[in-house]
Amino acid sequence: MSKKKISRPKATGSGPVATASQATGPAPVATASQAMGSGTVATERALRTISTGPDTVAPVLETPATPASPTSPASPTEFVVPEWHHSLIDLDDVDPVYESDLKGLLKSWRRGRATKRISQVLADGYVTIFSVLVIVAMIGGAVFRAQTASAACETQTCRVGRTLLPWVMLFAAFALTLVVSRIFGPVVASAAEGFWLFDAPIRRARLLRGRLVAVLLAVAFGAALLGAVLAALTGYPPREIAEWAAALGLGAGGLTAFAAFEQTFARTWLIKVLQWLLGAAAFAALVLITGVAAGWFSLDLDTTLTTEIVIGVAAGGVVLLVLFGVLAVLRLGEIHRARLVSGGTLISGMQGAAFAMDLGLMRDILVERDAMAKGQVRPTLGIGRGLGALVGREVQRLWRYPKRLVLFVVSLGVPYAVGALGLTTFNPFISALVLLIAFVPLLNSLRVITRTRGLARLFPFTNARLRLACVAVAAGLAAVWAILATPAFYGLGSGSHPMSLSRALVYSLVTAGAGVLAGVRWTSAKPADYSTPMMQTGFGALPPGLMFNLFKGLDVAVVVTGPLMLGWSPWVSVVIGLVVLYLVSGTFDMSEAQQMQAELKKEREAMKAGGNKPGGPKTVIAPPRRR
Repeated sequence: MSKKKISRPKATGSGPVATASQATGPAPVATASQAMGSGTVATERALRTISTGPDTVAPVLETPATPASPTSPASPTEFVVPEWHHSLIDLDDVDPVYESDLKGLLKSWRRGRATKRISQVLADGYVTIFSVLVIVAMIGGAVFRAQTASAACETQTCRVGRTLLPWVMLFAAFALTLVVSRIFGPVVASAAEGFWLFDAPIRRARLLRGRLVAVLLAVAFGAALLGAVLAALTGYPPREIAEWAAALGLGAGGLTAFAAFEQTFARTWLIKVLQWLLGAAAFAALVLITGVAAGWFSLDLDTTLTTEIVIGVAAGGVVLLVLFGVLAVLRLGEIHRARLVSGGTLISGMQGAAFAMDLGLMRDILVERDAMAKGQVRPTLGIGRGLGALVGREVQRLWRYPKRLVLFVVSLGVPYAVGALGLTTFNPFISALVLLIAFVPLLNSLRVITRTRGLARLFPFTNARLRLACVAVAAGLAAVWAILATPAFYGLGSGSHPMSLSRALVYSLVTAGAGVLAGVRWTSAKPADYSTPMMQTGFGALPPGLMFNLFKGLDVAVVVTGPLMLGWSPWVSVVIGLVVLYLVSGTFDMSEAQQMQAELKKEREAMKAGGNKPGGPKTVIAPPRRR
């Protein structure tokens, strides 16, 4: 530290310490002592800052006391002006940080940079509001028809179906709640929050407490609304609709609180076990509905006992919500920052995919997260040659991940359950939608081939043959499903046979084919092209193909099974299915045709410029001059 000697008059007053006069207001004093080890001189320095005006600050150094000599003449006092050395670690007085003020600062920063309010966005999206109203009207009409048809439900099969179907949805919703909680959090934080906040010396629990409460309330109210809609569609009276809504909402909220408590310990195996048990319970209820509809056995259910069990489920949800909610709040500070940021990063990626309305990209993100959690697998040698090698790979992949068959097995009971409820007319369409969801996990290779054109060019096969090899396993499973679901279309267990056995087989084959084609359409659909001219909507400019991403796969299911629901001949659906098969097989690719047309156009322009000589320059002959 450099030192500079400054002379000033000797201060008045007693004592060896130099003071300053004419100071206005109190002067804060900062002191520091340093010991430099044994054999060195300990020096104490203190700096007093005296404000002599709004823009003037005078530092004065206090020097150690020395014995005054009566014979020493009055001489100016010498002191040393120190240099400032800032340290963010050794601080004597640290101002406390309040988490509520920090959250308010973040909220004001985010709101201050928003360009629109949520009310303005909803006002601009008048098309969305109109669509929501139409959907609500459709659900209301379906509820009214279900309430009207419930009075005619007198057979044992119908009563069992009405009683057990809400239990299927209850257990399925609970299992889905645990799956989502295990994948995402349920307590999450963004990458920016993890970098700027959670590494700071603040109480993490106070920042996450409100977030956990908001998640629990959102899950409870959302599940309660879903339970009310399902109970109303089943035909229950208002009192029982309220009971089912309370059971589903409180149960889902309690399971979410349990997942948050397990997140504080960074363990997931309990959640996995519980989700598989709930999924097995849902499948067991579906098997009961199927068995009663098929006439394999009879089942007489007590309505009063069922109501008491529903109330018990709601009471158990309250206990889970209060107990594990309090325990999770008390242990919020124990959640690792990496776990919080991981869930927030996944949600950010899902939000980006949802903004692009690309459901396939959302599934790709989840598949990647599952593969990262698995870590590594043992490599396996392929089997077969040519296209058979691709089919063999699909079989090996199915053997390696057998859990992808869970939805396929569940879909086998759907036509029987729908027939038991008396919805025979809508059986092909509902079963095709369930098959669409079941076949999408079995078509991963098709998605890689269609999204990676460079990889597809490496194979010495056409696009149609490549896609056929990637879909072979799913098509075989669809054939098995059609054979096993034929009795449901034939009317087994309903007491009447609305069609012959051969016609029921055709109905089942058409439904299975519609599910496979819908899965191929959903998997191989191209993303929206942002280089095309935009379309003006209430939410701003959007690519023309962006809105159709929400209906891919659904359109194929409607087109193929529509004639069956209208009562037309099933051969009409067969012809439509063959046309759809030609379009989704990759035999005719519109983008490749457009690219070829553009190349032909360039060649024609080159021939015109070269005087009918491809690639040759055009020779210009000067006109003769007149003399």
